[in-house]
Amino acid sequence: MIRSGLISIAMLSILVACGPISPELAADQCEEEARKAAGPTGEIGIGVNSDGRVSNSIEIGISSDFLFGKDPQRVYEDCVRRKTGQGPIRPLEL
Repeated sequence: MIRSGLISIAMLSILVACGPISPELAADQCEEEARKAAGPTGEIGIGVNSDGRVSNSIEIGISSDFLFGKDPQRVYEDCVRRKTGQGPIRPLEL
């Protein structure tokens, strides 16, 4: 009896984790997706450690939404609807 109760609680926890997220969190996450759809993203880093050695890094990202030419506004709206089940709470600002 106790075991089946624990299994039920575990299953409920999994279902809750898969549910909609807050509109604010969805907007934040989806704005990032829209930025990636608008064009390549990147980061360049240069540093010097205490031994005087120079280090550098370069990171470039290209999303499939960008490669397929998807409209960033549409990517944002679709993403918010997918995550929350409703429309965006604020407009997209890139």
